[in-house]
Amino acid sequence: MGYDIANYEKVWPTYGTNEDCFALIDKTHKLAPKGYDADGAPIPPNNWRSYFGGSAWTFDETTNEFYLRLFCSTQPDLNWENEDCRKAIYESAVGYWLDHGVDGFRIDVGSLYSKVVGLPDAPVIDKNTKWQASDAFTMNGPRIHEFHQEMNKFMRDRVKDGREIMTVGEMQHASDETKKLYTSASRHELSELFNFSHTDVGTSPKFRQNLVPFELKDWKVALAELFSYVNGTDCWSTIYLENHDQPRSITRFGDDSPKNRVVSGKLLSVLLVSLTGTLYVYQGQELGQINFKNWPIEKYEDVEIRNNYKAIKEEHGENSSEMKKFLEAIALISRDHARTPMQWSREEPNAGFSGPTGKPWFYLNESFREGINVEDEQKDPNSVLAFWKEALRFRKAHKDITVYGYDFEFIDLDNKKLFSFTKKYENKTLFAALNFSSDNVDFTIPDNSTSFKLEFGNFPKKEVDASSRTLKPWEGRIYVSE
Repeated sequence: MGYDIANYEKVWPTYGTNEDCFALIDKTHKLAPKGYDADGAPIPPNNWRSYFGGSAWTFDETTNEFYLRLFCSTQPDLNWENEDCRKAIYESAVGYWLDHGVDGFRIDVGSLYSKVVGLPDAPVIDKNTKWQASDAFTMNGPRIHEFHQEMNKFMRDRVKDGREIMTVGEMQHASDETKKLYTSASRHELSELFNFSHTDVGTSPKFRQNLVPFELKDWKVALAELFSYVNGTDCWSTIYLENHDQPRSITRFGDDSPKNRVVSGKLLSVLLVSLTGTLYVYQGQELGQINFKNWPIEKYEDVEIRNNYKAIKEEHGENSSEMKKFLEAIALISRDHARTPMQWSREEPNAGFSGPTGKPWFYLNESFREGINVEDEQKDPNSVLAFWKEALRFRKAHKDITVYGYDFEFIDLDNKKLFSFTKKYENKTLFAALNFSSDNVDFTIPDNSTSFKLEFGNFPKKEVDASSRTLKPWEGRIYVSE
């Protein structure tokens, strides 16, 4: 547009005709993306980073277009703005299985379906890379609650036999108010959700495979975010430490040394059965499984690890400090630690998985030779497996205050070794004292009340003086007052 235009709707004859221009526009749209870099590679539509490293966009040679994939290139993001697309998802991924008797669904990355219109560039928070986290434009987006309500209504309308359908959404990070919107029974979105605040403690928000210092207080606060928002509401929560995307919790939050693996594994069990919400226990967790040790990078299968290893090697070099930090991080938090085959016995070569002649999809954790397997632990009354059975019996017997307790309050929050708290249910009060250290730690009963009775712990009751106010290394106790 300008002041020297004779006819806004006609191409200047020197340059050809309108038809020539229309043909050029059409062919350009068909043959190329919006631009190319200096090397002749097509430029993605924005600077969003994939959760697995690099750009969140992949160029499709067939269509000459980019497609968005927040994860890997074989997992394109579907366009939830398109109603026909949503209907197809509901029918195929949900309706088909409801018709065949399925009663519940885990909804993967359920917070990432609604994107901000226009897909703008993400703000630069990591100056070491051109690809930036897109959370501000992709997580808990503008229509996300509408989509979940729509999907939930589809489920309720589809089920004709009166059975209740349960849904749990993997919602990554959200404010308390957003979590309430997702899980309020009156809103009909999700039954409950998984939040990542406690499992992300000690990792950088810029790059997960970059460890940062954290203290027990940080983890306490993050754990409380799992369930504190349900207090006085019609919402619900989940409690977990492990799943297919997390390392082994004993290595991460306990002590996986031969001396303390069992006792710290039992301590984590005491903690979990004392917290409010639906408890999830992941395969191998009940055995006290730990991270595998000293694996070379070539043995890792996780696409996130492989992509980021390649990127760091190209940008910084094999022997760089960045690579050293990366390798230290994956030894602690790689998802592959949770993906080794289940260990049923000491039987070589596959720990009873797939038989001696089968070939599992992945390497085994060598810990099956050290007693971390089902067969050995079933024979050992002091095993982590045996203790988990006790812990779940305790939780069930006291489910009013363990599962449904409210008014959670920290005691001595700043303590770097002791994790202690109270919570209530009607006339009951639960008090937990948990020693997350290899030292003896003193604690105090709330108000020095004599009404608290020792109900459960990870040391045999015959070895525990209930009146003692000193916890042994990695000892946990639960007291109840009525």
